[in-house]
Amino acid sequence: MAAIAGFTFNPFQENTYVVYDDSGECVVIDPGCHAPAEKQELKSFIADAKLKPVLLLNTHCHVDHVLGNKFVADEYHVPLQMHPLELPLMRQAPQIGRGYGVFIEASPEPTTFLDEGDEVRFGDTTLKVLFTPGHSPGGICFQAEADNFIIVGDVLFREGIGRFDFPTSNRDDLFKSLARLMKLPDDCTVYSGHGPRTTVGYERRENVFLR
Repeated sequence: MAAIAGFTFNPFQENTYVVYDDSGECVVIDPGCHAPAEKQELKSFIADAKLKPVLLLNTHCHVDHVLGNKFVADEYHVPLQMHPLELPLMRQAPQIGRGYGVFIEASPEPTTFLDEGDEVRFGDTTLKVLFTPGHSPGGICFQAEADNFIIVGDVLFREGIGRFDFPTSNRDDLFKSLARLMKLPDDCTVYSGHGPRTTVGYERRENVFLR
């Protein structure tokens, strides 16, 4: 059975996730750790839980979600996996970060590209990849069907949805992605890139953007 630990990092209050199971292997998803104390917090959790990181994953590559890519890749010698359409955003992140007054170390290049239908396997866990563009061109979600949760990046929030006013966003694609997520079971737990966790059923009932 997979477990998930969440951390809220950086000035953008981004959620970083560590998914792990009884094997001791884990993956780090969207590491936003930026300040030294944030990097130490993530590192201490992994050490205290006696986990072995084996992969670095990005749901998408907006600045706040890749701030810790280099740290995690260097610290644990793990490869990066993401959707190929996110490459331009990943490579532009240091320049974009300067516009926010945030220094970003350039992310390592991905070793593997992920797309719809792929599976990420580690330990005893399988994460199914869903292609969910709109907030960003190559946004993906990671669904743990066996454990009934999904990590959605910035596609969906508790009582909110991802922005679609960025130059690389697309409103129609976003709402198609949201419609797809709403077909998941009501009790599927949703872990978003910002804010608290929620469930598909709660968002179907309460999210005004989805009515």
